[in-house]
Amino acid sequence: MPAAAQTTTAPDSRNSGVAMAKSIESIALAEAGPSEVQRTLTQPLVDALWDSGLMQWMNPVQAGGSEPGFAELIETWIEMARQDGSLGWIGIANLPSACFAAAYMSDQGFAEVFTQNGNRVTMAGQFFPNGTGEKVDGGYRVTGAWQFGSGSGHSQYICAGFLPMDNGQMLMADDGVMPLMTVAVVPRDDVVFKDGWHVQGLKGTGSYDYELTDVFVPESHTYSLLSRAPQRGGTLYRFGVMPLTGCGHAAWALGVSRGALDDVVELAIEKTRMGEESSIAHKLTFQRDLAHHEGMWRAAHRLVVDTYTQMESRLEAGEALSPTMRADMRIAATYATEASREIVQFTHLAAGTTAIREGNRLERAFRDMYTGTQHAFISEKTYTEAGKLMLGLIEDSPAL
Repeated sequence: MPAAAQTTTAPDSRNSGVAMAKSIESIALAEAGPSEVQRTLTQPLVDALWDSGLMQWMNPVQAGGSEPGFAELIETWIEMARQDGSLGWIGIANLPSACFAAAYMSDQGFAEVFTQNGNRVTMAGQFFPNGTGEKVDGGYRVTGAWQFGSGSGHSQYICAGFLPMDNGQMLMADDGVMPLMTVAVVPRDDVVFKDGWHVQGLKGTGSYDYELTDVFVPESHTYSLLSRAPQRGGTLYRFGVMPLTGCGHAAWALGVSRGALDDVVELAIEKTRMGEESSIAHKLTFQRDLAHHEGMWRAAHRLVVDTYTQMESRLEAGEALSPTMRADMRIAATYATEASREIVQFTHLAAGTTAIREGNRLERAFRDMYTGTQHAFISEKTYTEAGKLMLGLIEDSPAL
């Protein structure tokens, strides 16, 4: 694990996130298998993420980051996931976890977590409020149990969503309707890890279960889960946790499916299946299905890029983020994920027995995709809540 006290300079702003991601490809490919065996990213790959600048890249400038726009963010996440699904998942877990804390924590919390560690801070965890925090002098006593702490295998700080309580009574948000959902930023040594990460896909992500039991968390080390008022940083952080998380899921799925399409094209040119007279590439059905799924990928990619960059432009022009805008972004993310799942299924079937052999990227992409698409964040509830909003049945939804 990187030394917490080491100072790291901000990445060169001329070096894009995509270039950073491409610079680690050889290490990512070499370490994909070992990471699956280890069930968390190997140290050489963690080191490569730091050395490339990627681990800080999404942060506000004050936290050593570059504050990328959505166009660059999407393409960088796609590139990471194209190389390997587990690496890509870490890209949409560790990078946002750190950037959220850096953007939304108070000045005191930022100084204690980021500045005192030379901005060399890796964060992971689950934000859904699966815990409670009893309000005490100076902070909260937090207790709870969380699952799927992606990236927690190599992170110095663990994030944990909780519901603040005061004398056993749940604290409510300003609207008086929703509970005041909060995120705690907790040093690794205060967390009890339960592991449990024995899974079909995304094996290398170190997405461990973990618990806190009556752990004191200073108020300065917390922030509102639904905050869209950054203490530092620009437009990107005015979208808040939910839209940025949705964008990550969309880009991850597009990256895995992009890699699968590229791999099946290469395989089709070389492979002749048993009993066939020519290569897979000469089969009319493969040609038709390849073109169809390439078109599906391009449409999904365009929808995601256009939707998120248009919303970014609107916020930069002074608009407030509306429920309809949030719904549009979540629709794009969920559609891209469903389209990518169908694309990966096509590539797996077309590749035949090659895609069932352990260590083959098509085999890993299939497992990773069908694991990643189980995530609640891109479930059908996204569509149903967006549909209710479109029909005028609701005015807003916390699920969006």
